[in-house]
Amino acid sequence: MDDSTTSVDKQQSAEALRRHLQTAKRLRQQANFDPTAAHHRLRLREWQAARLARSHADLLASPRFGPAARFFISDLYGPKDFSSRDQEVERILPLLNKMLPASALRTVALAVELDALTEQLDSALVAELCRDGSIEQIAETNYAEAYRAVGFQAERQRQIMLINETGQALDKLASKPLLNGLLRLMHRPAHLAGLGDLHEFLERGFTAFRSMGSATEFLATIDSREQKLLTRLFAGVTDPFQL
Repeated sequence: MDDSTTSVDKQQSAEALRRHLQTAKRLRQQANFDPTAAHHRLRLREWQAARLARSHADLLASPRFGPAARFFISDLYGPKDFSSRDQEVERILPLLNKMLPASALRTVALAVELDALTEQLDSALVAELCRDGSIEQIAETNYAEAYRAVGFQAERQRQIMLINETGQALDKLASKPLLNGLLRLMHRPAHLAGLGDLHEFLERGFTAFRSMGSATEFLATIDSREQKLLTRLFAGVTDPFQL
């Protein structure tokens, strides 16, 4: 890939990153506008993270796939609040565009896009679960009913695709041995500069995927299970989570 192509790729990733950061920030502010709303958002995210842990228990228990599975649940789709990481990115986006390789910038852009889309879908689910009074005691049955009532099937498909694309981007990053040295070298300077959350996100993802080797089987397993679950949920199958 020549320098001009890399420059275009980086510019496109930076523009996408800026757009998705603004969306995620706006949706998080709406979700956290008062303590009750923030609590409801957290309840849903904790339930969904626990569901992911049940659905992919074998991956979490695997010596090979466990670190990557834990990274997915904690850093890509879990109860963690990514506000600090995104504020860091927004604050120094022009500098990141210059410093990070195109592959790393694209990885961050995909992760933030996934975060923004998840905030949108979770906001709709919280509203529906609050409407039927089940937000404090979410069960598989009322979650499935709320899931169908909200709809957004195309957006759900996009969410699964983004999980897969982010994993593929991390897999490519993990194949770059020079990046390992760069991340280690930048650990202390990044924290001193107030960029600890962003650096740790990249470092955790790189380490998890590097230790796994090829991510093809791991990503295919997650994609297949989540696609099957989505189909069962929208079809109204009894016990849709029994994959």
